[in-house]
Amino acid sequence: MKRFPILAGAVAVALAVGAGTFLVLEGDDQPPKRKVAPPAQHPLPHPDGMSLRVVPGKRVALRDRPGGKVIKRIGDTTEFGSPEVLSPTGASRDGWLAVAHTSLGNESVAWVNSSRAPVFVRARTVRLEVDLSRREVVVHQEGDDPRRISVAVGAPDTPTPPGEYYVTDKLPGADFGPYYGCCILALSGHQPNLPQGWSGGDRLAIHGSPTPTWGENVSNGCLHARTVDLRYLMKTVPLGAVVSVHA
Repeated sequence: MKRFPILAGAVAVALAVGAGTFLVLEGDDQPPKRKVAPPAQHPLPHPDGMSLRVVPGKRVALRDRPGGKVIKRIGDTTEFGSPEVLSPTGASRDGWLAVAHTSLGNESVAWVNSSRAPVFVRARTVRLEVDLSRREVVVHQEGDDPRRISVAVGAPDTPTPPGEYYVTDKLPGADFGPYYGCCILALSGHQPNLPQGWSGGDRLAIHGSPTPTWGENVSNGCLHARTVDLRYLMKTVPLGAVVSVHA
């Protein structure tokens, strides 16, 4: 772990921003394209089925309740330079969405105004389910059969914390050290059970390992996977994909 997560498809759904202007995002790294259309023709999907990407150059206010106090303002990129993504939790109230973000911890949420916040909406059609008892990640991709991936999970003294997280960054492992393998999928979650003397940060991630550890409970809380599986995840899983971890 270093301080650093149903397929969005080629085209994301649109969100009305301002009077009759829609922003459409194509792929994780593609710039948005503008399209004019009547707002009534593009209703928002259910919060469970979308993620929110902050518009480049903009900041989003996270509030403690709908219309409440601003607890944090986030920019358009993560600390690692990836596009900043928020994950709706499924709760909504009077045009406000409850969202998860790594700065809020594992369980807290904040609220954003769904009609005024400078965000793009992306459909979520890929979801990861982590079964800690089986030491397995199951990739659920719309239109495909589930793919099962053997992983290492947290050791008994540093167990991987159950919860619902999302993918915040996709990073080359070599930039952070050989012990991360080829690739890192950083997650929004944090490890509350760090080993004594650990100084590597508390963020959870899916990454590689210099030795074969998959299928064992040996990590400090992160999930270790084979290179071939990591490359598949890097290609298949978009930023904002939900990662549900259960015992």
